[in-house]
Amino acid sequence: MKPMLASVSDAILNPGLDQHCEPIEYFAEMGMQGSEALVLEGRGNLTCGEGNDLKEYQHFLYAVTYAVILLPGLVGNMLALWVFRAYVRETKKAVVFMINLAVADLLQLLSLPLRIYYYLKDTWPFGNFLCMFCFYLKYVNMYASIYFLVCISIRRCTLATHPLRHSSNKSRFDQGICVAGWLVVGIGCLPFPLLRRGTNENQCFSELPLAPLSMAAGVTAIVLAELLGFVLPLAVVLTCSWRTAASLRESSTTLQRGSEKRKALRTVLSCAAVFLVCFAPYHLTFPLHFLAKADSSMIDCTFRNAIFKSHPITLCLASFNSCLDPIIHYFTTDEFKRRLSRHDISESLHLYGQNRRTESIIPQLELGA
Repeated sequence: MKPMLASVSDAILNPGLDQHCEPIEYFAEMGMQGSEALVLEGRGNLTCGEGNDLKEYQHFLYAVTYAVILLPGLVGNMLALWVFRAYVRETKKAVVFMINLAVADLLQLLSLPLRIYYYLKDTWPFGNFLCMFCFYLKYVNMYASIYFLVCISIRRCTLATHPLRHSSNKSRFDQGICVAGWLVVGIGCLPFPLLRRGTNENQCFSELPLAPLSMAAGVTAIVLAELLGFVLPLAVVLTCSWRTAASLRESSTTLQRGSEKRKALRTVLSCAAVFLVCFAPYHLTFPLHFLAKADSSMIDCTFRNAIFKSHPITLCLASFNSCLDPIIHYFTTDEFKRRLSRHDISESLHLYGQNRRTESIIPQLELGA
């Protein structure tokens, strides 16, 4: 062991040795085990990429972010479901898509308490299946949200640009679109948990190592995910924004039609804003993060460290869509504002109380009979 340590110290003091990205390969050539190499890698100037400092940074960032969005997200999306259930057949406003968007947000939000526990306690006592399921829900939420934001944008744009083509009897058609979207997203997100290996029962999420995968297969999967999951949807939303804005400049637009178009434009622009704020940063760092995890020799050490620091921030931004979606509903949907007014809330609670009393009286009358 002493000759080995002497060789290591000579290598560290030798100015000809690259002290940034080569120590692991150097230790491996000397016959060192991976765990010993990783311990030495985390010291001094030898740090390149992942280590305890990065883990603590990620855990703190994730725990704080998820704690911040948990309660507002739950309250906002539960209110959205309560409001939109009365307008589920209102196809012009794309209400059925908004309901599914709220469900997608709740899927992630309900898993956040387990995530917060893990990042605070640094241990996962809930089993491998629940770990993979929560990991899976994160990406189902992201891509289901993208899908339904696209559906909302298309519906509102179509109503603004071609109002005569819109049919009020589209509820079954909309439901079919939603079912198809859930199937595509559910199947498309399966590789995220399947490409992770649960080597340690106490580890989960960001600590799960990638399964062996050829570079060609990895690059192909990333290109498909980026194109179908982000670039194409973003192009559709931006096109809807442009066409809706252009329809406002038409000279034949009446005062009432102009008001409807402005409401549609607010909705479509809000969808575009969520794309750019929440999802664009993640999809910019996602390919780089995959390459940095899969093959560190392809990326400079300083740039690799920057990727590992920035990628968690982009994941947190992507999670904030669960809080932003209800805010968008409030500022772009008249029904949402109206149902959340003080008068409507008190009236709804009064009717709810009457229904409860009626339900309790009927069984008593039946018993008396």
